[in-house]
Amino acid sequence: MILVTGATGTIGSHLVPLLAESGADVRAMSRRQGFDFEDAESLKRAVDGVDTVFLLSAPGKTAEHDLALLEVAQHVRKVVKISAIHTGEPGFELTSSWHLPGEQALRSSDLMWTILRPTTFASNALAWLPQIQAGEPVPSYYGDGTNGVVDPRDIAAVAAKALLTDDHDNQTYTLTGPELLSTAQQVDILSEVLGKPLTTMDISPEQARTSMLAQGMSPDSVDFMLKGFEIVRNGGNAVVTDHVEHVLGRPPATFRNWAQDTLNTLTAKS
Repeated sequence: MILVTGATGTIGSHLVPLLAESGADVRAMSRRQGFDFEDAESLKRAVDGVDTVFLLSAPGKTAEHDLALLEVAQHVRKVVKISAIHTGEPGFELTSSWHLPGEQALRSSDLMWTILRPTTFASNALAWLPQIQAGEPVPSYYGDGTNGVVDPRDIAAVAAKALLTDDHDNQTYTLTGPELLSTAQQVDILSEVLGKPLTTMDISPEQARTSMLAQGMSPDSVDFMLKGFEIVRNGGNAVVTDHVEHVLGRPPATFRNWAQDTLNTLTAKS
């Protein structure tokens, strides 16, 4: 039995069908199923009879939720944890504070484990749909900075391999796509795929701060977001690895692949 936390999310919604197609018994954990990371009894029910866990916790309370589940899952054989790129590196203290406790708990445990550290998701581009629909420029917070944008379906496929085989036990993988792309380059690809002109508009850190505060975001959250923007602007997330290909035996999907496959959704909402 494999427990999939975050089963209805961006990764989990692709992972659950992959596991089911393989013939694995899958238990989907989400609030919709009555499970709650902050309810110890529900966590015990979630892991009852489970052999393997896919662990994905929401940002902010990631460490608390990871440790809560690991506390009641000491009987399981293996855990595959979703972490984040650059965890533990200088300059990434906040996201590291979310993920490092869970990573460290796994490494020091008697469990088999795999840690997956994905970079920026291709599906983050769906946040641009309001601008695309309205014919407005897509906001660009990163300047010419680039990301190794990864298709979440590839993250799910790597997770499935780690869950279903022992080939990737005690490994940490940084998951990226095959190329570095700026926001402008991503928007150019969407323009070609959708067959409509799209543009970007550079947003300065000062403009971003004013806008986010006006939307009701807390100053701490704004500072975190701006720090992330700055890192990408300065080339700090210009990372491409071969880890997806190493696990799957094929190159990772491109952003264009993702956009073409998501064309119906984009077209319907644009």
